[in-house]
Amino acid sequence: MDELELLKRSDGPVTRSRLRRDLSALGLSDGDTVMFHTQMSAIGYVAGGTSTVINALLDVVGERGTLMVTCGWNDAPPYDFTDWPAAWQDALRAEHPAYDPDLSEADHNNGRLPEALRHWPGAVRSRHPDASFAAVGAAAAELMSDHPWDDPHGPDSPLARLVARGGRVLLLGAPLDSLTILHHAEALADAPGKRFVEYEQPILVDGERVWRRFRDIDSEDAAFDYSSVVPEGTWPFEVIAREMLGAGVGSGGLVGAAQSYVFDAPALMAFAVPWLETRLRLKP
Repeated sequence: MDELELLKRSDGPVTRSRLRRDLSALGLSDGDTVMFHTQMSAIGYVAGGTSTVINALLDVVGERGTLMVTCGWNDAPPYDFTDWPAAWQDALRAEHPAYDPDLSEADHNNGRLPEALRHWPGAVRSRHPDASFAAVGAAAAELMSDHPWDDPHGPDSPLARLVARGGRVLLLGAPLDSLTILHHAEALADAPGKRFVEYEQPILVDGERVWRRFRDIDSEDAAFDYSSVVPEGTWPFEVIAREMLGAGVGSGGLVGAAQSYVFDAPALMAFAVPWLETRLRLKP
């Protein structure tokens, strides 16, 4: 979409002050800890791009607040490389760079904002190669420290700490199915048929590159078989999010031209975990 179309969509440039007003009207405030997901094109023409969005968010949460994003690792080795011919595996193991929180790019599928935030002055990124997060602000180090190697979406993960802090989740023009925190609900839910993945990735240990094996819920193809509990062709997280909104968990409004939503993380988890446990136990 070209700049003229973005300008028309948003009724002119979306500036830092306009974003600040809209985010405040949506319910964000000073001192908030906010995990956010953004679709830039939905907002309209943002004067200054990603830095304007981050600055506006920092304006709203203030010095006592914190911003958090999900990063991942764009150039991680594929889970199934262990199925490759032996010579290919050997070449990968010999030379694939280790995950480096400072240098490894955030997953491009997560949009432009995670990569921008991880470069922000004072940013802290978690140590987990496949499920890394990044944060800026007063609680950044607390949220990111000692990210568990195994079950990185579960207890004591950055997501768990966000909930424990009474944090919030913002969808800034991002679709409802992008609620990454629902992977934390999947990790905690006591429901049958939970799917796990095990994989190997290189990390740095005392400056040396080593290969480590990890175990996590299957956050890529789905931690559960949702086919009997959500309509065909719909994303499970979107279904859960819409039911939450219908139950009064979360609120929505426009930020620029973007339909946006904010959820209180503890209330979100209090809804989502029982939803998973009840629906998945009752499925035919």
